[in-house]
Amino acid sequence: MISRRHLLTGATLLAASAAIPRAWAQAPSGPFKLDPLPYAPSKNEPHIDAQTMELHHGKHHAAYVTNLNTALAQNAEAAKMPLHEMLAKIGELPESIRTAVRNNGGGHANHTMFWQIMGGQGGEPSGELKSAIDRDLGGFAKFQEDFNAAGTRQFGSGWVFVTVTRDGKLGLVNKPNQDTPLMDGQRVLMGNDVWEHAYYLKYQNRRADYLKAWWNVLDWNRIGERYAAAKAGTLTI
Repeated sequence: MISRRHLLTGATLLAASAAIPRAWAQAPSGPFKLDPLPYAPSKNEPHIDAQTMELHHGKHHAAYVTNLNTALAQNAEAAKMPLHEMLAKIGELPESIRTAVRNNGGGHANHTMFWQIMGGQGGEPSGELKSAIDRDLGGFAKFQEDFNAAGTRQFGSGWVFVTVTRDGKLGLVNKPNQDTPLMDGQRVLMGNDVWEHAYYLKYQNRRADYLKAWWNVLDWNRIGERYAAAKAGTLTI
């Protein structure tokens, strides 16, 4: 049963989303753009509902892109940089745009990766990626357990990431807000968004349930392609 409190909270969340300016869901002008979802918003049902996908992509991600372009309009040199390079040099950016790029550039990079790795049927990885998980993360079952635990204990908003080095070594890391391992000069293999907007309409305060369900929508072929790209030196965001 969903309590009256949860219904009111969900209604408040929907009202807040509706209040987001319509321009945020439009293609903004500037060096960066919001790509369409690579699958229908309903593709991840029943584990992630279509309405959450639509709001998450069309409102929240769109806002990061708009705000990033707005910030970069103040600095033509920074606007010429690829996003992964910009984030790797976040500390060198002018103070006037640094926080906006950190929050919104990080949000754009994180969500671009996020949409790419979902839309699948779950299951388990295979090939070189499976071997790397066995070697570096203790096997798939332990990896899932540790990843979910990291997501559950993340205080407030943030992400859980798997990082990957050029030689294929994997690591597990938490980041607050829209921070990303790209800011540390690392590469991201995959990650899960534990901001409430990623799950609250369906799961309310049950973040642990969302984390468990998320594995059912992963596209391991796509994640395997990201792993190969990392080893080839071509993975960016």
